[in-house]
Amino acid sequence: ATMPVLVPVGVLRLPRGPDGCSRGFSPTSPRFQALLGGDMVVAQGVRAALRQRYLRGLAAARGRPTRFCLRAGVQVDAVFGAADVEAVAFQVDALRTPLGVQAAALLRCADVLAYSFLL
Repeated sequence: ATMPVLVPVGVLRLPRGPDGCSRGFSPTSPRFQALLGGDMVVAQGVRAALRQRYLRGLAAARGRPTRFCLRAGVQVDAVFGAADVEAVAFQVDALRTPLGVQAAALLRCADVLAYSFLL
């Protein structure tokens, strides 16, 4: 029998926008216009497709054993529960760490470099 391959899921973090609370760049900024060539309709479609793919990935991970790669090279295993709307934290169950097992926990997204789970 062959072993299934883990699918790594990278976490993309965009810089803070000029208003301080949004992610990305202001659509009216010269940098935004230079990067996208002013074609905002195409850019919006691409962002929507990427967001939908990310949300489908989260839905596929729910209830599955997941390995999280954290900062400083720490790897922990848990059962994926959910992510909050603003991608601040992941809720997990049965978190196995080098110090023991926690029944339920929140992992800060800022500490997660990547996570993977079997499909």
